[in-house]
Parts: sequence; structure tokens; C-alpha cells
Amino acid sequence: MSPARTGSTGTDPRSIFECLARHAVDYIVIGGIAVIAHGHTRNTRDVDLVPSPKARNFARLAAALREMGARLSGTDAHLLEIDVYDPQTLGNGANFTLETDAGGLDVFSDVPGAPPYADLAARAMAVDLGGLEIRIAGLDDLIRMKQASGRPQDLGDIAALTTPDR
Repeated sequence: MSPARTGSTGTDPRSIFECLARHAVDYIVIGGIAVIAHGHTRNTRDVDLVPSPKARNFARLAAALREMGARLSGTDAHLLEIDVYDPQTLGNGANFTLETDAGGLDVFSDVPGAPPYADLAARAMAVDLGGLEIRIAGLDDLIRMKQASGRPQDLGDIAALTTPDR
């Protein structure tokens, strides 16, 4: 769900999830990792997530981003002077494409096809990553988001996720 990364040397999702857990960030994973969790093996260069829109959660997310050394991704992104460590900025912004010390991280507050956060969270599935629990968007919600995006990669994911013999 993100544009091509600039300067990314790989992403360590577990490190990102561990940092978010240390800061008690409430979020739902979407994008490529969610596709993988639902049974379609494919590559992904980042972690895509939707945070809970509560002010306290944005404060926790800001602290986690600071710990991960998050910065806006893209050519001349530093010129935008957007403070991704400010909870109010995170709460007011729509989407942030970030690079962190652990790799790519996209934070989405506005996802076409996504239900309100409470509904997304209620239908999310819990996945245990060796003692670290993360929540993944439910299959129907994931498919709706990918349909709304309409990118070729997303349409391919839908086809793979809805094939009866997967």
C-alpha cells in the first residue's frame, strides 16, 4: 500500500512489532503482512498498520516512532518539516510513509474501503509470533481495502486470497 522505498535495506517486522508492544500501541496490521497471515505467501517491503484513533494511542505511537528513529520516506521528505514524533500531528495526518531503524513502516489513518477502527478491531484476528501477539485485519476487511485500492498488486492478492484451493 506504499510507494517504492528509497534507501530501504530491508524490514524487520518483528522489531517493529516489539517496539509497538513496548509502548502499548493499539493497531491493526493491514497490507502485505496481513495478506501473508491470511495464507498467501508474497514479498513485502514494509509494515502497514492502522492505529487506534485515540489521543493517548497517538502519544504512545509517537514514543514508539521516536524509539525506532522514524523519519518520513521519500526524496526531499525532510523538507516537509512534519514532526512524526508529535501525537497531534499523527492524529491530524492521514497517512505517513516512514523509514525506521527496523525498516519501512506505513501508518494509515485514512484507508479507502476500511471500516471505522472499532469495527476493524472487532473483526481482526490475533496472531502469535512466538510470544508476541499482533492483530491482523480480518479477511473480509482486508479484501474490501484492497478492492478500494484497485492496484494490480492488490487485485492479485484478492485473487490469491479468494481462490478455493489456497
